[in-house]
Amino acid sequence: MGEIRLPSHMFLWCLSAVYMFAFASLYVQIPGLYGNEGVLPARWQLRVSGKSVVEQLKDSPTLLWFGPRLGLDTQQCMELLSLTGALLSLMTLALPVLRDCRVFLLLWILYLSLYQVGQVFLYFQWDNLLLETGFLAILIAPMKMPWSSKVRLHDNVTFWLVRWLLFRLMFASGVVKLTSRCPTWWGLTAVTYHYETQCIPTPLAWFAHQLPVWFQKLSVVGTFVIEIAVPFMFFSPIRRHRLVAFYMQVLLQVFIILSGNYNFFNILTITLCMSLLDDRHVNFWLRRSTPKTESTLLQTLFSWLAVMLEIGSYALLGYWSVKYFDLQVDWENKSVSSKTAFTYFEFNGFLKTVTVPSIWIGVLSLTWEIVSAMFKCACVRGVLWRLWNTIQWAVMTAATVSMFAISLVPHTYIEYDAHSNLWPGIRTAFEVTDRYQLVNSYGLFRRMTGVGGRPEVVIEGSMDRNTWTEIEFMYKPGNMSAAPPVVAPHQPRLDWQMWFAALGPHTQSPWFSSLLHRLLQGKRDVIRLIQTDESQYPFSKQPPAYLRAHRYKYWFSEPKEDGSYPQRWWRRVYVEEFYPMVHLGDSYLEQMLVQHGLKDKAPPRRSSTAWLPQLLRLVGQHAREIPTPLLLWTLFSSAATVCLLNSLRSRAHHHQRESLQNKHADKQPSGWTRSDVAEEDVKKLEEEDVKDDAEEDGKEQEEDATSEEEQEGEIEEEVNTEETDVDRLRKRKQF
Repeated sequence: MGEIRLPSHMFLWCLSAVYMFAFASLYVQIPGLYGNEGVLPARWQLRVSGKSVVEQLKDSPTLLWFGPRLGLDTQQCMELLSLTGALLSLMTLALPVLRDCRVFLLLWILYLSLYQVGQVFLYFQWDNLLLETGFLAILIAPMKMPWSSKVRLHDNVTFWLVRWLLFRLMFASGVVKLTSRCPTWWGLTAVTYHYETQCIPTPLAWFAHQLPVWFQKLSVVGTFVIEIAVPFMFFSPIRRHRLVAFYMQVLLQVFIILSGNYNFFNILTITLCMSLLDDRHVNFWLRRSTPKTESTLLQTLFSWLAVMLEIGSYALLGYWSVKYFDLQVDWENKSVSSKTAFTYFEFNGFLKTVTVPSIWIGVLSLTWEIVSAMFKCACVRGVLWRLWNTIQWAVMTAATVSMFAISLVPHTYIEYDAHSNLWPGIRTAFEVTDRYQLVNSYGLFRRMTGVGGRPEVVIEGSMDRNTWTEIEFMYKPGNMSAAPPVVAPHQPRLDWQMWFAALGPHTQSPWFSSLLHRLLQGKRDVIRLIQTDESQYPFSKQPPAYLRAHRYKYWFSEPKEDGSYPQRWWRRVYVEEFYPMVHLGDSYLEQMLVQHGLKDKAPPRRSSTAWLPQLLRLVGQHAREIPTPLLLWTLFSSAATVCLLNSLRSRAHHHQRESLQNKHADKQPSGWTRSDVAEEDVKKLEEEDVKDDAEEDGKEQEEDATSEEEQEGEIEEEVNTEETDVDRLRKRKQF
């Protein structure tokens, strides 16, 4: 890898945005999900046991234990943590000086604290991925306050962990689709069901669903290639291999974003892809000129050899795709036929062949980065600076190797023999750190659900048991005429769990009984999870006396024969009863609540009248009046605008420096010597630097940092020579 200063800055900036999306999205849902009168009150997870704070933190590492010391209950403390995380990540997004390792440590602790009591609504793979990525950011981010070190020779070592995480995520996601033996993935027909059966599709998903079957099967082939074969290019010594892999991964994520609402997950995956870039390619995006060096004959030969290897690898990748998926072009029908041309046992043999070598590829790649960083430290001038950089390199290398070692445990879950042959000490270390979510196993879309139709639970309410009214959710399918929404990067966690609940009986989703209980009680916080605008909720004036739930199967509607679009987006068929009719005090409902431990044993503590709880209630009331997707994009746009203004200001300052440099050639006032002009320019530059330092408050201008350092170096050299000339002239006058 070349220099990665700009990609690492981009990684930290994007991760700040993801943190902001995650905290703010969760913040608006806390009262309904985890409040004292929510679906799954978080206070049930923090039972008072008389233990010390240290023992409580060992049992459950969360800052929520300190809530009572601030006069806050569990719900208010969760709101405080999520609001703090949202504001801190928003400031980190806008101000480069805050992209500090200690700030990212605090963000990670805040999200881990919420995760510990999140229960089923916070146990998604992207929550685990955010925690793992957030911990890596602690190792990658510099320590900027109160000083900033521009030279960090170990950056390539720690940043390599992001590339390894991306490899584990994509490779496992591709492998589990085939190891699950799901017939839709093996038959290459998964995408024909995916668009309409995913949790919350977008409007574009309806149009993608209408694409010809041969094209959708071909897209499954492309998915397997991108997720299983291409990740090995992440560690290629050929730079263009990594760039091609970057664009292929980003292309897949963009397609997923366009067709489905997967909250911040796809943005986070694109953030991980920054580890495949280098400064040279980012400068190419920014249209910055890079210094060209004359290549020797040996370098030319190596470059031609790399081109030949690159072309050969692409040809081999295409050959394997054609061979193992039996790709054939049908020129008459203008289509491409495809089918799986290997068996499950052959694929298992492939896994046994590549799992252990993938580990050794990681070892060799990491070793190269470690040795390269070590030689850079050895070349630093000055004994103290060399010692300081060597200590930093040793500490960060030890941390990187440790993270890589424990990540082998979840990485080898995909292959039994490789996992069983791991050193027991590594498994012990993984078990010790598992509660902190430092490393995790991944495997998205393991099996395709809804093959015979998308199952959907519809809740109905009534006042008299005769007239029933459907309760529509804001985001999940219900009303057949309502268009699919666009809600990313917000994740409506109740809507997501309703999708999972529809896949089985209600007994597999104990929280559903609690949801019906809260709706019968008319709890406003829970109602706002279903409809932010309570006027859209059919029982806003009076809670329903009876509730029941039915299971339907939904399908996307088909275009009309004349090619025009139908009036409805969905069509549905009734399947069965999902939950029997219940009312407050109903024996069956009470039995389910008691059986799953969802019955309140003690009333919640009265709300405090102190200033902090009052402030939290005031902020929550105003924030939850705004549609959450609009709120998230407004916050992001505000921070991005601040970044853009800082960048434009930095460019203006850079051009001003250049104009001062060119004064020597443009004009020289009469009676002034060259040294006088140089001294005057230096004074102006120093005055401007003092003003900028006071106004910027230590901000780091990322985009122009490299060019400014080069310009400053040239100015300093020129000033030094001019000052030397002035001193010589003065000495001659004295003698």
